[in-house]
Amino acid sequence: MKKIVIIDYGLGNLRSVQKGLEHAGAEVTISKDPADLESADGVILPGVGAFSDAMKNIVPFLDSIHSYVESGKPVLGICLGQQMLMSHSVEGGFTDGLDLVPGKVERFPHSDLKVPHMGWNRLTIEQDHPFYKDIEDGAFVYFVHSYYVDTDDSHTLASCDYGVKFAASVVNSQGNVIGTQFHPEKSGDIGLKMLRNFVDMC
Repeated sequence: MKKIVIIDYGLGNLRSVQKGLEHAGAEVTISKDPADLESADGVILPGVGAFSDAMKNIVPFLDSIHSYVESGKPVLGICLGQQMLMSHSVEGGFTDGLDLVPGKVERFPHSDLKVPHMGWNRLTIEQDHPFYKDIEDGAFVYFVHSYYVDTDDSHTLASCDYGVKFAASVVNSQGNVIGTQFHPEKSGDIGLKMLRNFVDMC
């Protein structure tokens, strides 16, 4: 059984992610101890809330996260967790991110569309990756966010359109760091399949 560690840094919907991963057949630990990453087969970086708060809270985990990524094992950032993977964000001023995936986090522009972007929207899968195995292009997933990720095509796994085209899912150059702006754990059977794919990657 694969051991997945969900990082608990004080901001995140941890229980629903835990249940989704357990449904996918993983042994799941919610941890506030950076040392727990050493024995993990996979790591989840969740997040709900403000980018600047998240980056302050994650400081004790920084060395462990970067060492873990360098080991080649898989990391999945969800929602704010995806945004934290990026180089920086404009939310609450200019704040540096983990810089595991190059790009920036921007606020949705003023338009007739409501912000936050909340509810179901369609994915366009941009490149092959084990995380999207057996997921059809055009699948609907569940979003809740006011800021979006802007990165280049080589780091965009899937895109979505909400007034602007944005990276709904990102990947690092090595392929082991993945982000989803949407919530797989709230996206029904399709989201559970993605979580199973992540467990299979571990």
